[in-house]
Amino acid sequence: MGASTSIRRIAALGVPLSFAAVALAACGDSSSSGEAGGSGGDASPAKVAAIIKGLDNPFFQTMEDGIEAGAAAQGLETTVQAANSITDTTGQADKLTALAGQDFSCYIVNPITGTNLVQGLAQLAARDKTIVNIDSPVEEEAAEAAGATPATYIGTDNVEAGKLAGAEMTKLVSSGDVAVIGGTSGDVTSNARVEGFTQGLGSSVKVVQTVAADWNREKALTQATTVLRANPGLKGFYVANDDMALGVVRAVENAGKTGDVKVIGTDGVEEALTSVKDGGLTATVAQYPYTIGEMGLEACAAAAAGKSLPTSVDAPVELVTADVADKALAATPKPFGEYEDPIAELLK
Repeated sequence: MGASTSIRRIAALGVPLSFAAVALAACGDSSSSGEAGGSGGDASPAKVAAIIKGLDNPFFQTMEDGIEAGAAAQGLETTVQAANSITDTTGQADKLTALAGQDFSCYIVNPITGTNLVQGLAQLAARDKTIVNIDSPVEEEAAEAAGATPATYIGTDNVEAGKLAGAEMTKLVSSGDVAVIGGTSGDVTSNARVEGFTQGLGSSVKVVQTVAADWNREKALTQATTVLRANPGLKGFYVANDDMALGVVRAVENAGKTGDVKVIGTDGVEEALTSVKDGGLTATVAQYPYTIGEMGLEACAAAAAGKSLPTSVDAPVELVTADVADKALAATPKPFGEYEDPIAELLK
């Protein structure tokens, strides 16, 4: 996608995309600044470092692809490093610390938890580097205490994504009992999605059990099998990511309840889109890690050009059901509908 296009594609789903186009929060301290360059006056070409979650999950593999595509489009020299797994908090922090002393002017961070990268971010802030936070937010209070508030946050409104799933589940089952499979216990992203799902449910649908499966497909299969045995009349599952959702689909198949027990996932990875098309997964709330990564690079390019970045940008979200699965597959890893990109507007 060219950087000159500020109107991108996303289906009209009734989800508001709010963009707080306010001045950049400073990277060097907690006060506001009108300049987003954050490179301490260094006139050398911008170099970008990106530190993301583990590539053991296809969502973050796709995010890496988007970062690299954005780097190519913006002509920015970029280094991408990933944690060893999506639970490798210490390893991810060590990678950021190792990169913090190098000559990058902009750092894209996708933290595993809200606080595991704060120490490294404080080092970046002390050197007046631009911090672009994507996908999973840095905890606001911890960042402020470290004087390292990111210049911008680019990611999905996970509560709104969960609400889409809740509304769809209510439409599908009308009334009855459903269960929820979350990620790691206490995870901010998982909690937001589950909260939104519960908010989106109609009063006739009840969540009877919520369990964690650590973002792992096999654990989700085991958990869903146990939940199905304990709740023989269950009507559906909401699952906080697609990798786990595909494990739940397997549990439903093993129980001989395909079609009777609805399964709605979250993320929109290609394997999940194919499952929706083929009648396994009922639906998924597609997020676009490729686009999030690409927009992160746009933010670094805009910062290098001295632009003030929006404090936060909502990434596109689409509900994918069987009737639009072909469109979603044809467009993946990008959205199949229109969406706004206020950061691209800055690059015109």
